[in-house]
Formats: sequence, structure tokens, C-alpha cells
Amino acid sequence: MAGLPKLPGYSFTDPTIMRFHLPHSFDICNGYKMPRLTGPGIGGQPLDVDSVGYFDKIDPVRYDPSLTYGRTRSVPAPQFIPHFAQYDKKCLTFPAFFKQSVVESPDEYYRVRQVNIIYFLEDDTITVMEPRVNDSGLNQGKLVRRGKIQKFDDGTCWHWKDFDVGKDIAIYGVVYHTIDCDLFTREYMKSQGLIMGEPEEMPPDPYIQNRILSSQRHMSKTPAADDIMRRFLEYDGKVLKFNALWDDRDSEYGEIRRLEIRYFLADDTVAVKEINEKNSGRDPVPQLLKKMKLPKVWTEQPVTYPSCYLERSDAEVNEYYQPKDFYVGATIFVLGRRVFLYDCDKFTRNYYRKALCYEQKPAIQIQKKEKPPVERPMPPHDGLGSLEDSLQNTLTVLPKAPRKDVLRQVLNANKRLRYEMMYDVVHPEDAIRRFVLNYSLSDGTCTILEPPIRNSGIVGGKYLSPNLLQKPGSDPLDPSYYTPADFYIGAVIEIFKQRFIIIGADLFVYRYMQANPEKFPCEVIENMRNYMYKEGLLKDDIDDQVEDNKESEKKKMRDAIGKEIKDDPTFMETCMKQMGVGSTDPEYDAKLRQKQLDEYEKSLLHSYQVPPHGIQQTVRTCSLPVTIGDVKSTDCSTLVGNFQMAPKHVDTPEEISQKYYADVYRRQQEVCNDTKQIPCQPAPKIGDEWVSDRPSGDKPTPIMVNPVELTEDACKVKMVRFSNEVDRCERDKFDLCELNLEKTTCDCTDYAKC
Repeated sequence: MAGLPKLPGYSFTDPTIMRFHLPHSFDICNGYKMPRLTGPGIGGQPLDVDSVGYFDKIDPVRYDPSLTYGRTRSVPAPQFIPHFAQYDKKCLTFPAFFKQSVVESPDEYYRVRQVNIIYFLEDDTITVMEPRVNDSGLNQGKLVRRGKIQKFDDGTCWHWKDFDVGKDIAIYGVVYHTIDCDLFTREYMKSQGLIMGEPEEMPPDPYIQNRILSSQRHMSKTPAADDIMRRFLEYDGKVLKFNALWDDRDSEYGEIRRLEIRYFLADDTVAVKEINEKNSGRDPVPQLLKKMKLPKVWTEQPVTYPSCYLERSDAEVNEYYQPKDFYVGATIFVLGRRVFLYDCDKFTRNYYRKALCYEQKPAIQIQKKEKPPVERPMPPHDGLGSLEDSLQNTLTVLPKAPRKDVLRQVLNANKRLRYEMMYDVVHPEDAIRRFVLNYSLSDGTCTILEPPIRNSGIVGGKYLSPNLLQKPGSDPLDPSYYTPADFYIGAVIEIFKQRFIIIGADLFVYRYMQANPEKFPCEVIENMRNYMYKEGLLKDDIDDQVEDNKESEKKKMRDAIGKEIKDDPTFMETCMKQMGVGSTDPEYDAKLRQKQLDEYEKSLLHSYQVPPHGIQQTVRTCSLPVTIGDVKSTDCSTLVGNFQMAPKHVDTPEEISQKYYADVYRRQQEVCNDTKQIPCQPAPKIGDEWVSDRPSGDKPTPIMVNPVELTEDACKVKMVRFSNEVDRCERDKFDLCELNLEKTTCDCTDYAKC
């Protein structure tokens, strides 16, 4: 039957086939139509060409070359995105307007209607939308239904290439004028090679402007009424007080009079009180001017004012004195009297400082400088009594006893220095006479006694009663007296024209010199020590010094012997040294201390890792670049000794540099992301010039990073060295204050390290 021709009557149908539908040509995959390369026949029956009978070994269609030559690298096909999927929900928006004529209306002849022309890139359709305006009375919303709009009668439609800013577009007989486009539209047109024009202003609607002007409220500023009760409750009892002077010397019998001006804040009135001085000859008047409002120009009044029978009121006065007119150093006129203000009280100064933000000047000195009193000459001493006692008669009418140094008397009560003296011999018979000089430490008086000598014919006893001994040649009105510093062995003193030579002293004098070396010259102490040594009074001191010298020599010998002796270590000490336990070896102790010091230095380092120079890596761009210079050169030496640890944590120079640049990065983030303004500071000084001008051009100014300032304790942990770049400050010489200029929104980028 296969050989029969395919003619009517010669073909036979299969009675078992009950399905005769045609196979589909496309499959839907992920929402997209994909064509089928192979498929079954009618009714889902396999085709004859897909059977084994049509298979040939050299069939190029079914032959797989990879079986012979191996697999090759397949090139991935580019992803196919349909046009409707690529431009889905992407529209071009052009704000526009058209004028609509208005007839039979006296208020308007035309109205301006604002619309948005929206072009859909998905299917090249256009719609016109009018934003809704409240109380407009118009049917607003969609004015043109979405669809393709013909441009000419030949059937061509409007395309996105035909749109531009400032162009007239006719849609269904209405002419729309585009004035602007959104940012996406401008960027899309620029990517396609079309540059949009500059935006235009929307013309105003005359009718809407008239409605806005008519609906505005006409505001009038009415001066606030002065609430008398409020001022009374707030300022009652608060008075500004000024000290003033009224110079009335131009008039007959005039003089300078002191006044006190009081300004009452409750009702803005002024009162003037006169300050009467003693024996001034004036009657004590309570007030020179009663409480009243004080006009600035008291003679000012209208020409037609009937002053002969009417008193002046507030309506005739143009201006009264206010608190702003009162200040230290000002001159005011009180009903024609010129008054000068020279001081004010503390309350007044505080009120002006807090309420009026004005600092009153310091008080002006008005007191005349008194002439210094004439120095009264001191009368000469008449020789009767002591000089101090005679001086008291010249000071007061009723003389008083001279004051005594009670503290000196209490501390030195019953303390005397005794010296042995002899005459500076003139007559040979006086060579055997000896005298005892007692110097009282309590009042500085001297007493001279003469011991009796048997069979000499000289009667001993008191030679001189207690008296202050003047030095020869001193000023009689301001005499200088003998002190213990003038008494030494061999000293010649003159007492009432009689010369004495000191030839001896007791041991208490030397002890007193030892206790008070600041009161005696070194020569006097040395002189007295030699005398005591010759007399044999310092035997005990010498013995004590000898014993001390012997003890010091013995100690030196013991120390020398101890250094030469070397103790052999025991077996236990040797074993502990080898094990490194409990050793007293200096080398081991030094190594242990160094190990502890290294561990302590490591503990001072921060645990977190700061990026180099504190800068985080980013991939965004910024119109405000930041340039970072190297840190100034710093040489640090280790200051921690071998036996000393740092008392607290001290940042190393590395940590100071990392923290500094981390703070710079934070400030850059605040400027770029948060648009935070940075306060301006004076430009850094470079050499002898100040940098203040910004360079010409629109290139953004970099942020200046100043060198890191190291503290005094920055070198107490370890030794660090930073490189130095000489021309860094010359190159990057602008501060952060340049960022206060106008700038656009931006992102942040990496810092450029110079």
C-alpha cells in the first residue's frame, strides 16, 4: 500500500486516530514566548522524519562533533530582554501649559492650565494629565486618553525624538507648550544624543492671582498698650540709682553739689535727691526734684499753647528720658540744670548688663587729690632720757611709753651673753682692771660690772647700768646700737668715749652662735671657736668628733671587706638558678624585668585594628576630595627605665596618628553625607605669609589635614619614627572652612594620600 499513488480513493485513514489538533509553535517560559524547534505532528503523532528510518550515519543534523573532536567552550548567548520588558513603567514627563479662552466673563479673558505630557517608552503611547487644583471648578485629571497620537495626516505619530523643552505640540487641536522636563527625562534624552533646553517659567493665571490678592488679609500693626498693672507687679521697688554732680559755679555763690538720681522702672519717673555734706550750711531738703517724668527738652512746647493758665501735660512733651539715656559719663539736663553722672550702684550695672546688654563704665574719680602732708622735722634730742622716750613727747600731747617687743622678751627671758673686757690702756695703773659685759638678749641692753681686786685700791661693782650702747659716728636721731655680731675676741668697742677691748667670753656665747649662725658673720664664729679651743672648753666636742671619725673609718673597712668576700652558691641555689625559680642573679632579674616591660608595652596597644591613616576603603565618588599629608618627623626615645613601669596607659605616636586620621574621616563623612557645616578658622601660617585667598577655577578645594600634635608623654612607651615631607604644607594649605561654600549632594570616596 505504500507504493500506491496519493490519489483520491487510494488513501486510507487510520480509524484509531481520534485527535486531529495542530501542535503549538511557542512555549511560555517565565512569562515569555519561546519558539519550539521540534514537535509532533497532527494529533500529537510522531512525524516520519523523526523515525529511525530516516537516520543516516553522516547526517550533519544529528551528528555531534564533540564525540570526535571533544567539547569546546561555548560562548553564552547574550540575555535577550524584550522591548516592552526593558522599558516597562519608564515614562518621559514634560510639564506644559495651554491657554483656554473664556467668553462672556468680565473677570477673565483666558485661563492658563498646567498639564503634564507623559510619554510611555513601553509602547510609544502618550497621555496628558492635569493636576487637580482645589476649588477650580474644572473637570481636571486625564485630558487625553493614553494612545498613539498622530502627528500629521499621513499617519505618522508623535515619537520621543520629537519632544523638547520650549516646543509647541498639537494634540487633537490643542497646542501645548512644554516648559521643562524631569531629571530622568533629561538624562535619558542625553544618553540618546538629545540635549534638552533650559527650563522656562510657568506663566501666571490672571484670574488665580486676582483671587489670591483679594483673599489676603490686610494686617495693621497696632502699638501694644502699656499695661500699668503688669509693670507695677514686675518692676515695683526696682530703682536705678546714679551718683551725679551739679556744677553751679557759673551762678552767684554757686558750687559743686552732689546728687543722687533715681529712675523708677515701674512708671518711668525720675527723682533727684541732694546729698548734704557736714557743715555745708544748707537746710536738709528731702528731695531736690519730686518723682515725675523728666522731659529731655523742658522748654519745648507749641507756640499756641496757653501756658498762662494751663499746665503742660504729656501731650505737649515729645520725648522723656529713658534708661538708655543714663550711663556713666553722660550729661543730662534736669529742668535746665546740667548734671554729670559719674557712678551707679551694683543693681543698676546688673540691670544694664542683662536687660539692655550694655556694660556700664567704671566709676569716674571726682575727688581731688589731696596734697601730701608736710613732713614734720624731728626735733633734736636734748640728751635727757632715752631717744625713744623723748620721741614720744613730740608725737602726742599726752606722751605714751614706747612699745616693747614682747615676743622677743618672752623667747629670750633671762638669756645673757657675757664677755670679758679690759681698758684700751692709757694709764699703766689701769692695766690690771677687768670688766664683765652682760648683753641681754631680751631687750638688747648692756650692763658692765667690774670685779673687785684685793689690795688694789679700786672699788668694784656696777660700772654701767643697763643701757643701749650706740656705735660711734651713728646718726643721733637714728642711732645704730651694738649687737652680739660686733662682739668678738680682740674687738675694740667705744662706750661713752671710753675704749674697751674684748679679751674673753663664756661657753654659752659660742653655743648661741652655733644655734643661730644666720645672725653672726662667719669670721666672728670662727674667731670664737678658736678662742674656745685654746681655752680648752671644746674638749667634749673634740672627743665626739674623734669617735665619729673612728666609726666612719670602721664602716668603710667593713664595707670594703664585704665587697671582696664572695659567697659560693649552695647546691639548692644552683638548682633553682638552672630551673629559673627564685633566683637572685642580677642578669636573670634584668631579663625578667625586661620581659615584664615588653609585656606591659604590648598591653598598652589597642585591641582594635585601625586602617592605615584611619581611612576606610570606599568605591563612591565625591566632589570634595581630601588630601592627607604625612605626620611631622618625630624622634622618640625610650624613657622607661629598666626598673620602672609606666604608671598609666599612654598612647603611642602610632595610636595618636591613627586616631587623628580616623577623626578626619569622620568629619569628611559628616560633610558629604550629612551636609554638616564646618566652622571657619584662620588659615594656617606658612612661612611669613597668611593663606586666605581661594585659588581661581571651579576645581573643588581639598580638605586640609594638619599635622598630628604629639603630647609630652607620647614617647614614654616605645621608639617610633615618622617620615617628614617638607613641601606638604605648601601644597595643601587650605582649611576645612572652604567647605562652607555652596556644594551639591555627593557621596564619599577614598582619600588621596600625598
